[in-house]
Amino acid sequence: MSSLTLPSASEIEALHRKYAPTESVFELVFTHCKIVSNIAMQLAEKSGANVDIELVRVGCLLHNIGVYPLFDKNGAETDTSKYITHGVLGEEILQNEGFAEELCRFASHHTGAGITKEQIIESNLPLPHNDYLAETPEEELVMYADKFHSKIQPPVFNSHKFYTEYVARFGVEAEESFASLTEKFGKPDLEPLMAQYGQGLRD
Repeated sequence: MSSLTLPSASEIEALHRKYAPTESVFELVFTHCKIVSNIAMQLAEKSGANVDIELVRVGCLLHNIGVYPLFDKNGAETDTSKYITHGVLGEEILQNEGFAEELCRFASHHTGAGITKEQIIESNLPLPHNDYLAETPEEELVMYADKFHSKIQPPVFNSHKFYTEYVARFGVEAEESFASLTEKFGKPDLEPLMAQYGQGLRD
């Protein structure tokens, strides 16, 4: 078990409200975080993975905190090309709020199936030249669960088949990383969550 003092669900919700420019953006982002948490809890239980479940829950609820700076005060997304920066923006927010590095990493190390320094340089991505890879089982599970839901309008669940085909665009390394996570955690049953949240599926 982690020796970290973890924030409560209500403290995390208050943090989201602090940074959300509008109620609709708060609902978009915080609902996504709750859905990702639900997916991660299901995967942890089904796979029997040896993870700190409370740390995973907190990581899921915090991982997208850096999305808010990408919206203006009226709730309009300012520059979609900068979306890839939301991880490092989130890490910065959590660091400024005094969170431990173990928690800050959930923001910066969940994007895609992991981003390497080489990929950042080769693709000229607007990120610091570092590796942003999931290194602990908890980071891996948050990253993996996140792939099954998208904050597009309207928000939608992603089938395993959909994301497998999507991630292939980013090269063999990303494809193999996603396949490895599938082997470790299995595939989620999204139908109960689709019914609970009234959202569709990209298959």
